[in-house]
Formats: sequence, structure tokens, C-alpha cells
Amino acid sequence: LEEAAFQLQQIFRIDISIALNILGIESMRVGHYRIAYTCFKLAADRGYSKAQFNVGVCYEHGRGTKKDLEKAAFYYYQAASSCHPMAQYRYARYLLHHRPENEWGRHPQAVTFLEEAATAGITEAQAYLGVFYMRGLQPKEKRGLKYLLLAAKNGDAQSRYHVGVCYEKGLGVQQNLAEAMSHYRQSAAAGNRNARERLRV
Repeated sequence: LEEAAFQLQQIFRIDISIALNILGIESMRVGHYRIAYTCFKLAADRGYSKAQFNVGVCYEHGRGTKKDLEKAAFYYYQAASSCHPMAQYRYARYLLHHRPENEWGRHPQAVTFLEEAATAGITEAQAYLGVFYMRGLQPKEKRGLKYLLLAAKNGDAQSRYHVGVCYEKGLGVQQNLAEAMSHYRQSAAAGNRNARERLRV
């Protein structure tokens, strides 16, 4: 009986969190940012990862609350720890861009979160990792190309351009100018200026 009561409490808690999060999304849609933030925060404090991510977005962009990147990172981390892919990407990006250079202990955690987000299909994480591995202190070109190709297949024109560069210069793959041109054309067709410039050259 105690176990059944505990299970009911868990279901009730989760259902309330889902409802609050949906109410927050609807409020955000009609421009009631303060109400949206309040709903997200109530659900986030109950441990609901989607709401934790939404609170992070509110803090990052100053919607319904004062802009605060530290608090945004805190909520992104909460959601990322529950395997929320977009939160993993946003938290990793925060670690790599907003932390002092002497805190390199956080660097492997950022890469782990990026790889998890990329594996889950987050195009932004795939593109970020592709460039990250290409431009690192010790470039890992094959790994970088793998992620750039994933992002390109998901429609990211900038990543498609970078794939073209890889084929043009032989980075992580055998040099192939015809293949490079093909990628540049696809990227240019999607509106990428850099690709158009490479085609002219």
C-alpha cells in the first residue's frame, strides 16, 4: 500500500510538472513572459527536465526574468544531467565560452555533453563539434569531418561548406576537388555566402 501511494505521488508530481510546462509554453507563445517563467520555474523545481531547460532559456534571454547567464547555466546543467539533448548543447557551449581560461577541468565535461547531444541528433552540437575537432590545439580531422557530415545531412549549410573545405584541402579525407565542388554547390544553394565565394575562386 505504501509503495502504491508513493507511485501515485510520483505520477501526480510528474503530471503537475507537465501541465505547468505546457502552460508556460502557451504563455510564452502569447507574450506573457512573466507568467511563462513562473510556470517553468515551478515545474523545474519539481525536477522536470523540459521545464529546467525552459527556465535556462528564460535566464539566457531575459524573458520573464532578469537576464543571468550563471543561472541559465545552472538550469541547463540540471536538464543536461537528465539527458536533455538541447540543454547538453547549451550547457557545453556555456562552459566553453563563458568560463575563465584557468578552469580547463570543465573542458572534458563540455565535450562529453556535446557528443551526447550530437548523438541525439542536435544539429547545432554536431556542427559545433565538427569545427571544434578541426580547430583544436591537436586537430582530430577525421572525427571533425564525421560530425560536420552529420550536421550537413541535417541541413546545416555552414557545415556543408566546411565539408567542402575538408575535401578541397584533404582534411580528414583524401583530397577530391570534384567532391568539394559538389558540397560547395549544395551549401551555396542553401544560401551560404562562403560557399558561393569558394565556387567563384
